[in-house]
Amino acid sequence: MSSRRSMGALAAVCVCMFVFVSSARAEDPYRFFDWEVTTGNINPLGVQQQGILINGQFPGPEIDCQTNDNLIVNVHNRLSEPFLLSWQHRKNSWKDGVSGTNCPIPPGQNFTYQMQAKDQIGSFFYFPSLAFHKAAGGFGAIRIRSRPLIPVPFDPPAGEYTMLIGDWYKTSHKAWHCSYTNFINSRWILALQAMLDSGKQLPSPDGILINGKGPNGASFTVEQGKTYRLRVSNVGLQSTLNLRIQDHNMTLVEVEGTHTVQNTYSSLYVHAGQSLSVLFTANRPPGVYQITVSTRFAKRALNSSAVLRYAGSSATISEPPPPAGLADDIDFSLDQARSIRTNLTASGPRPNPQGSYHYGSINVTRTIRLANSAGRVAGKQRYAVNGVSFVEADTPLKLADYYRISDVFRLGGIPDAPPAGAAAAPRSEAAVMDSDYRSFLEIVFENSEDSVQIWHLDGYSLFVVGMDRGVWSEQSRKSYNLVDAVSRCTVQVYPRAWTAVLVALDNVGMWNLRSEDWARRYQGQQFYLRVYTPSHSFRDELPIPSNALRCGRATNASGRSRTLSRY
Repeated sequence: MSSRRSMGALAAVCVCMFVFVSSARAEDPYRFFDWEVTTGNINPLGVQQQGILINGQFPGPEIDCQTNDNLIVNVHNRLSEPFLLSWQHRKNSWKDGVSGTNCPIPPGQNFTYQMQAKDQIGSFFYFPSLAFHKAAGGFGAIRIRSRPLIPVPFDPPAGEYTMLIGDWYKTSHKAWHCSYTNFINSRWILALQAMLDSGKQLPSPDGILINGKGPNGASFTVEQGKTYRLRVSNVGLQSTLNLRIQDHNMTLVEVEGTHTVQNTYSSLYVHAGQSLSVLFTANRPPGVYQITVSTRFAKRALNSSAVLRYAGSSATISEPPPPAGLADDIDFSLDQARSIRTNLTASGPRPNPQGSYHYGSINVTRTIRLANSAGRVAGKQRYAVNGVSFVEADTPLKLADYYRISDVFRLGGIPDAPPAGAAAAPRSEAAVMDSDYRSFLEIVFENSEDSVQIWHLDGYSLFVVGMDRGVWSEQSRKSYNLVDAVSRCTVQVYPRAWTAVLVALDNVGMWNLRSEDWARRYQGQQFYLRVYTPSHSFRDELPIPSNALRCGRATNASGRSRTLSRY
């Protein structure tokens, strides 16, 4: 998945996302997908609205594959506007599927993704990354199973189920047809994207969906005495969600490609953008139970549920979902987050134990402190990282770097630490932070706001070594977990708190580091991390794909060019 280093099984731990390759070994099987992206009517919360469908499905089709499988996905864009899918992948930023690396698929055209689930296992999801499309659907689950000869640290379950959970708005993501029926069924006339473009903040979501359905719309059937695996991804726009299975405990076994210490929980927090797997045993009297999903740390308490039915039971759900409960139990959530640790003796996608990579003994070469903030630019709401609010360039940053197109971005556009002194209005820029290939970073996310912040770094997994309330200082390092910290690609930072991660930059490319609060990302809380090497070796970075789309000032670019130097 990542380039192999002398440090043993790095990829056995750092397996957060897909890898894309230009060629694959003959013995690895191929799986072909032909997807048509359209709009269509959906009504998950009882109000008809336009959703983004893939092959007529909402959510989209699940990708079920095995480590090292080659995936060929031909995407036809039948929308009236450009479209782009992100696969949460590793290794090759040419196929990252975000606007800073890729040109979108134009309306009426298609693009074929060639990918390989190289050295990867676990539970993930794909999603549309352009504009505010994610608010309309277009997302789906990714399930990567271990190869048959690789040991898995638990017995095979009797079955597996996928749960895509997330907050949802009744308001359309973009177009809004203001008929009288729509008017009386929604408090909001402006479409979501129009609200953000006008500099407004979004209202609270209207509900929670489970596999694209409202309360008790999704159901799962189990047999008494058997154990099942539940793969859960929070595909929503902002909300932290709490998962419970009525009268059943859950054993956490995997987080975003890392096998975890198998702790048992009665409920689990799943922050926006995060994925995990649990095992549960159907050991209760036959009947019907509820799988409940509730918001946490939210201004408005929301609640939904799915049906867990024991085979042969004729019972029905007659009562509403239980109340959402406390929304701000930060200490409880912090303790749970710290309890999620890597299973050091378990194998990952390869037979190597996950504990073979001793991240805690590597010298840190650079410390980066990242602080989120809110402010106004020209009277409109914006969000920033270290005082810089990201704005889209007219050309994907990756293409501009490759073809040496000047004035698209500048290296060092975002500083390594928050600005000192009183907060000033954010500065707008297509922000790029430069970094060296094979360096080892300490990144500290600092949150001085009253809301939970969730961060995701494309192309990498992060060792979550510490998190706590208050202000981070060098003394905070004494509390770091340098032995079995979980490795994942999406991390939370609690209100007025900090989270510290360690990451080995083994992946050359232009990688998006963003807020998983989609409105904050849309309004500037993101930037790109450029991992650079002067080497021309394809071992360090795969070549530009032969079918790469070109747009902006790179529309007529051709041939191979060297990327910009470090300075």
